[in-house]
Amino acid sequence: MMKFFKHSCYLLVLFLLCAVSSNAQNGKIPVYKDPSATVESRVSDLLSRMTLEEKVAQLSHLHGHQLYSGQELDIQKLEAAAGNISYGCVEAFTLSGLHCARAMHAIQKYMVERTRLGIPVLTVTESLHGSVQDGSTIFPQTVAIGSSFNTDLAYRMTTAIAEELKAQGMVQSLSPGMDVVRDLRWGRVEEAFGEDPWLVGKMSIAQVRGYLDNGISPMLKPFGPGGAPLGGLNLASIDAGERDVREIYLKPYEMVVKSTDVMAVMSSYNSWNRIPNSSSRFLLTDVLRGEWGFDGFVYSDWGAVSMLRDFHHTAKDEADAAKQALLAGLDLEAASNFYEKALPDLVAGKELDVQYIDEAVKRVLAVKFKLGLFEHPYPDTTDYGRRVHRPEAVALSREIADEAIVLLKNDRQLLPLDPHEIKSIAVIGPNADQVQFGDYTWSRDNKDGITPLQGIKNVLDGNAEVHYAKGCDLVTRDSSGFDEAVAAARKSELSVIFVGSASASLARDYSEATTGEGFDLANLDLTGVQEEMIKAVHAVGKPVIVVLVTGKPFTIPWLKTHIPAIAVQWFGGERCGDAIAGMLFGRTNPSAKLPFTFPKSVGHLPAYYNHLPTDKGYYKRPGSPDEPGRDYVFSSPAPLWAFGHGLSYTTFDYLDAVVSDSVLYETDTMKINVRIRNSGQMDGKEVVQLYIRDVKASIATPVQQLKGFSKPFIRAGDTIEVMLEVPVSELALYNLDMKRVVEPGDFEIQIGSASDDIRFRKMVTVRDSTESGAEVTSLSGAGHQQQEEVSQVISQQLISISGDVRDVQATPIKNVLVHSSRHGKEAATGQDGRYTVEAYTDDTLVFTAEGYETIHVRVKGQKNISIKMNRRIVL
Repeated sequence: MMKFFKHSCYLLVLFLLCAVSSNAQNGKIPVYKDPSATVESRVSDLLSRMTLEEKVAQLSHLHGHQLYSGQELDIQKLEAAAGNISYGCVEAFTLSGLHCARAMHAIQKYMVERTRLGIPVLTVTESLHGSVQDGSTIFPQTVAIGSSFNTDLAYRMTTAIAEELKAQGMVQSLSPGMDVVRDLRWGRVEEAFGEDPWLVGKMSIAQVRGYLDNGISPMLKPFGPGGAPLGGLNLASIDAGERDVREIYLKPYEMVVKSTDVMAVMSSYNSWNRIPNSSSRFLLTDVLRGEWGFDGFVYSDWGAVSMLRDFHHTAKDEADAAKQALLAGLDLEAASNFYEKALPDLVAGKELDVQYIDEAVKRVLAVKFKLGLFEHPYPDTTDYGRRVHRPEAVALSREIADEAIVLLKNDRQLLPLDPHEIKSIAVIGPNADQVQFGDYTWSRDNKDGITPLQGIKNVLDGNAEVHYAKGCDLVTRDSSGFDEAVAAARKSELSVIFVGSASASLARDYSEATTGEGFDLANLDLTGVQEEMIKAVHAVGKPVIVVLVTGKPFTIPWLKTHIPAIAVQWFGGERCGDAIAGMLFGRTNPSAKLPFTFPKSVGHLPAYYNHLPTDKGYYKRPGSPDEPGRDYVFSSPAPLWAFGHGLSYTTFDYLDAVVSDSVLYETDTMKINVRIRNSGQMDGKEVVQLYIRDVKASIATPVQQLKGFSKPFIRAGDTIEVMLEVPVSELALYNLDMKRVVEPGDFEIQIGSASDDIRFRKMVTVRDSTESGAEVTSLSGAGHQQQEEVSQVISQQLISISGDVRDVQATPIKNVLVHSSRHGKEAATGQDGRYTVEAYTDDTLVFTAEGYETIHVRVKGQKNISIKMNRRIVL
């Protein structure tokens, strides 16, 4: 009976759809209102019915000042702003979540029922780390997500945010932020996942999928090179060649566009190559749409179109700015209204072909159809209280915060602290009793989160004395609080000092911010007198722990030398205080890694890890004030802490790394199996990192590039195996002709716990598909099978190889370990530097010796291989 009922329902639905389609064809309903019609036909039909004014409105934005009186929608303002025409987007940044839900429902009802064509509007908000509507769950800032190296957490976070956005009536989020940041002075460091394009791309893909899978359209922002503004100043131009722009700054966007169905991209404020990114046809049309196949719409960063006239000075007036942006491929204007003012007149004066407006409108309408807004325009804002700030979302915020704390230093295992043994503790610093959520959130108030001081009190639960002193603020040179801080330290067994930075809250409170959008720094020393305060407390002579609560790295060489335990808590969301207390007292085991390099000083910028071989000195004689050297006379080019660094309360032994194939082709995928043992006493997570080095190329390539990572949980005493996969196509570069190719040759695979803590180095050779006379076109088919058979025959031919190893002065080097990568045989050089080892014909010999640079040599059938080894000078 039930089967018959389901079948009958199916037939009824099919009949109704056919009837609707038939009615549409007979003119009873417009095609654009027919859900059975294709998106293309619906867009075409609707566009044919629109006036020029209605088209331009779809490329325009309604903003809060036009709509709201306080927290309420003013219907008279809405009528005056829209009339009987629907618009592209609407926002409500300053409204609380509940007021936002009511306003979005009313505005959407107005657009559908009171405008001529009933086109629904895209409801837009910011949700970089939680919705900006008051009352929403506050998650850790983007830099914290990057530090977690956990794509599952990134996905779950936007899944949770999407549910709150839907309850608030939103369909379009202006996130994730995808800048690859290369200048740490920039205030917007906190909005980025890190300095590495692969990390940014992988985290962005996870967040985009979290939104899309849960009914929210994400917007990639801000598109174009922007993460290294000159001088670190927000909106400043970018000085980079096309190769760097493609391989670094645009790489994450390409990864997301090609692997997801993302429908919206935001243009950026900056200029590159003397052309503003928001009027760059090369970026917005040639690359984004032409090369990558993006078919969504491009939205201007707020005011970016007006900046063409007022900031970049490439446009003489409103009309010129509007025309530049539209012709470049920018579809929808936000904050300024140059499109609305100028486009109709440009068409009327025959200075602009209406086809450019039509193409932009098509892209905006197509997204509205794809999102189902024409069938389901009204947001479900019922049961708001149960859907926003749910316990599950708050718990997730805490989970992310736990995995985002980086333990930089822990001499003599000062951490974790034992809450049962401590009788008194000093909690000191300007960020000790103040929440720091980061920019693009709705609050800076302690009532909306847990401070570190409160978190520590929660753990100690009255069983120890807690002596609090602020010590100083984040900004001024006022040291009057030092005495109180020193006194607190003297009457305590140890001190935990919370310093760092503060960020603004969007459209609300911008007071005393030292980081965030528009708050850039000329140097990276701790602001105000924070370091002087730390030194005063340290002089007491009792143990000191420093926690940086921050959105960016700081230059703290004195702290690294003198403070035994240092941690970084990137802006950690509303449960940040509980998270840091849990780490300090061992309730959670730190597992985060640095997504940014920490430089020694601002003079050491740029400090990113994936630099070219030439860019960290030639002489390798780093100096100091006491002993001048070369390269930097009084310093070393090396970082304070490197990308990927982060300690744990347990230890992880990297036992083995096996590469499935040592000879590969561009269509292959490298597979590397890594065995790891948790040899410590505490369960924990380890970020296994895979880097690639192109040994020889037609252009200079970085010393290493992150191309894979995994974060397994390993119980104390257990051994697990992790498999990392890297498509060989990811080894591509832009060659001398600016063509993206994978050049045949040797590549070094580096496996380790950080960019400067590599445990294994393996060599693979990438061959041209036509090499050895074998025709290889894909992973499937006879061609590839034939090549596998040839490779197998070659690899099975064992030979004995001899040779000698000497230094650059021809002196024999003894005790050099010579290892066969494929066969696994090893030998060591004797007093005369001679060795003999067995290896395959198509093998790689690895020469390692303490104090010398490791050498990889392809065998290629040679039976005598002699080499020279250079001494390794550690920076």
